[in-house]
Amino acid sequence: MNSVPRITLDELETARSAWGAAVASSDLAALLALYDFSVLLFKPTLSASVRIDERGARSYFVGGDAEYPNDHGFLTQGISKVEFRSARGPRLEGGGASAQDMGHYTFTCVDGRIIEADYTFSYHKPADKVLITLHHSSLSVVES
Repeated sequence: MNSVPRITLDELETARSAWGAAVASSDLAALLALYDFSVLLFKPTLSASVRIDERGARSYFVGGDAEYPNDHGFLTQGISKVEFRSARGPRLEGGGASAQDMGHYTFTCVDGRIIEADYTFSYHKPADKVLITLHHSSLSVVES
């Protein structure tokens, strides 16, 4: 009987840190390698378009795709640091068969701008690497 590879909290934190590091270093290849495009649902922070494949994700991160004319390249924002603030901490489901995390993240740009956003990530581990299966992000709304 084949068992599903299990995710540990350490692996989940490593995947989350790798995502932040790839954004901060504008490393598109490393960033795209963190997603499972066979099952991905991705609603980016600065776009209303849901993405389901590598082409859509690539366009969001670097722009230049005629299918997504409003994409200007999130990685061109000059982000130097990403900080995650999880609402409850990453949660393992089914004994680690999958994992979810939701909260707020802050993107610090080299010019001093701060972008605050809300995130939801889901992960699975189809083989030996934790991959993102769902990524939803939106600009934070300040409550009055």
